[in-house]
Parts: sequence; C-alpha cells; structure tokens
Amino acid sequence: MKAWEMAQKVYTNAKPVILKEEEQTWTENTNVSEFYDSNLNLDWGSHVPGSGAPEKIMIAAVQAMENRGYQISEKGYSLLEQGLKAHEEQDFVSLHKISASLRRELAEAERDDTSPYWNYTYYHSFEEYERKVTFPDAREVDVTQEEFREKTEAAWLAQIIGGAMGTMVEGYTSENLYKAFGSVHEYLREPNTYNDDITFELAFLDAFSQKGYEVTSEDIALSWVGLIPCGWSAEELAIRNIKNGIFPPESGQYRNPFNEWIGAQMRAAVCGMVSPGDPYTAARLAWADGEVSHANNGILGEVFNAVMVSYAFVENDVSRVVQKAMEWIPKDSEYYSVIRFAFECCREYEDWHLALKACEEKYRKYNWIHAYPNACCEIIALLYGHGSFEETLHIITMCGIDVDCNAGSIMPILAVQEGKRVIPERLISPAFSRLDTYMRGKYRSITLEQLVDDTCDAIRRAKQKEEKR
Repeated sequence: MKAWEMAQKVYTNAKPVILKEEEQTWTENTNVSEFYDSNLNLDWGSHVPGSGAPEKIMIAAVQAMENRGYQISEKGYSLLEQGLKAHEEQDFVSLHKISASLRRELAEAERDDTSPYWNYTYYHSFEEYERKVTFPDAREVDVTQEEFREKTEAAWLAQIIGGAMGTMVEGYTSENLYKAFGSVHEYLREPNTYNDDITFELAFLDAFSQKGYEVTSEDIALSWVGLIPCGWSAEELAIRNIKNGIFPPESGQYRNPFNEWIGAQMRAAVCGMVSPGDPYTAARLAWADGEVSHANNGILGEVFNAVMVSYAFVENDVSRVVQKAMEWIPKDSEYYSVIRFAFECCREYEDWHLALKACEEKYRKYNWIHAYPNACCEIIALLYGHGSFEETLHIITMCGIDVDCNAGSIMPILAVQEGKRVIPERLISPAFSRLDTYMRGKYRSITLEQLVDDTCDAIRRAKQKEEKR
C-alpha cells in the first residue's frame, strides 16, 4: 500500500464527532507550552540531579565551540548575555527566540586558525585511527569459566560503586570538596544506582546482545532511541538527530557543540568488558559507540578507557595498563597531548594534589564535563592509587569535576584485574543488587545478577559466532 493510500484510508474512515469545549485545546490539557519552556529552562540554568552542582549549558556550548577551534562572533556573545537576562526574568517569549538565534551562531561559527586545536590531526573515522596505531594480537581469555563471570560481576559492581560515590559530589572543584566535606573515603549519603551514565552502556549491551562483534554504530543508535527517552549535552542532541533520521557518524557531528565532552569516554567500560584481552576489538567497538554522539577527541576518550578495561583482563600492573593504553592513542592527536601531560605530571610530583593542580591550570578553559580535565583525573587516580581500590576511589573522588563518570570508568579496571575480592565489603550496599534506570523496557529495573548473566551470555554467543565464521 502506498503512502497516499494509507493517508486516504485514515481520512475516509474518520467518523465525525463533536468535542466538548475542554477537549478542543492543546495547552491546558497537555501542558505543551510548559513542557517546552521547562526543557529550554534547563539549557540556561540547571542543577545536577545527584549533587546539585550548577550548570548553564548554553554558556558551555559557546565554551565548547571555542575549545574546538571556532570563533564565536560578537553577536553570539550578545545573544548569550541576552539569554541569561531573559532566563533570569523567565521571559520565555524572548528566550525561545534568543536560543534559536544563538544556536544558529554556533552552527555558523568560523574556524579560528590561531587556535592550537588545529595543530593536531583530526580523526574522522576508525580507519584513519587504526592506520596510526599498532595493536598486539589478542590474548585468549576463557569466557566460559566461572572466573570470567566473577570478574564481570566485579566490573559492573565497581562501576556502580564508582557512580554512586561520584554522583554525590560531581560538578565541584577539588578545593571546594575539601572545604565542604574534608577528605572523603565513605558515601556521604545512602547510595543508590540511579545514574544516567550506565544507561548508555546498557543500550550498547542490548545492541551487542543481538549483533555480537558485528554490531554497528547504527545498531547502537537504534538501541538509544528505542530504550532511552532523553540524555544530556552531546547525547541529547544525538538522540534528537537520530529521531530526525540523522544517523552516525553525522548524529554526533551535526550541530553538536559537545561532541568532545566526556559522554563517550564515560561509557567505555562495557566495550572493554566484552573484548577481554583484545584491545583492538575494544577500540573498534568504542569507536562505533562513540561516533553515535561524539567526534574526534571525544571518541578517542572512549577508545582510551575501553582498551584499559580490555587490557586489564591480561595485565595486573595498573601503571602498565595506563602506559599501554596511551600507546594506542595516536601521538599526533590533541587527546594524546592531554593524557601525556597528565602522565608526566604524575612522574614529576610525589603528591597527587600537585599533579592535579598542574592539570587544573593547564585545562582551566575547559568545562568540567569536557573529556580532557577528566582524563587527567583518571590517570592521576590510577597512578597514585597503585592498584588499591580504596585509595584509587578516594583520589578520583577528591579530584572533583565529573566524578561519577570518572570513577565509573576506572574502577572496573581494578575489579577486572583482581576480581570481587578487591572491593571492600563496606562499599557494597544492598541497594546495588538491583539497577533502577529511566530506560524503557527490560533495563528499567534489572538485578545485578541478571545484568552479569546477560553480559556473559552475550559475550559467549558472540565468541561462538566468531569461531564459526
């Protein structure tokens, strides 16, 4: 049946009715106006749900574009000031107009050739990336053994612990955390599992469960729009793009100022978990996942974290895990310059606070949700933590900024290396036996045991499929 025939069928089968007066309006019954005003309000002033940290995403959008080597016009800055004033006054008529105009300014921003961003190679695709690095052959990990299941459980649990600890304090400087709470070693309140970061990993797992190692960025994108109602920054814009038929890699590039923020970097652990001892496959899957919402350095951040988790299955020295993962990031990328700087700071200073201070100063122009300053915190925590779960968690917590993303990304490395025994019992809350999310479908609420079983089953099926090819 052709579209015109379908439309004709709807039209000709419609039976006339008389609506009551209260049924004839949109806004009073469905709150359409309030819904869109509320969403726009978040762009100009919001607070992180878990920690209450303030964020103004429209300011951050301008900041992100300048970080990426673009010049924002005087008109753009004027619109930004007008928008802040309209938001303060809750003048939504003006705010909608200003927001649309400012987004156009960002989309049409001109390249700033004086920006150091353009001194580095821009990586457009996985093929470009893999030509610049050399991976070792994969090392065999027996995924049928109980030990592998135990490591998988430990990895998910470590990620939940890191996310729970980090959610309480994210969005603040290290200095302000010390002033407010002192040296944090315990949960500051009763922990829970409600965290948006892990949501996108579950969507990846859903796609991977169906397609195995042949999973594509399109498969992952469809899992996103099917399972995830909304996101934040890069992920939210990517979801909107996908719903409008713009698929990867364009979904991560089209009018997306935030595509080098932490969003891809934060969801890398699962790519490493399904590629045990095989950093190349972890990198390939991370790229497929990353390009749904990110580009260039944003994707390299996911690759970096994914290969660390993958390599942790076959390497027990945390320092070596970090160093090898750095080798698998192209040396002519800006991302490599960031992780190299953080690594050298760790070599230079005996006290991790001094290494952090140097990184904070170096990357002070970047938003606290950007990949760069957070990658620095990951390296600092891993190297100064010396393989101790407690000390690594303490350091990554006290580094501040996007703590839940960082802790959720690096704590699985230690859990994969040593198994569940490395995790202190006092950090394992009864609440962690079940994950509650805002997703649709089976992942709305899932037990940790079921998540572990699903992960192991998906990996085993994918391995068997590969062996038959």
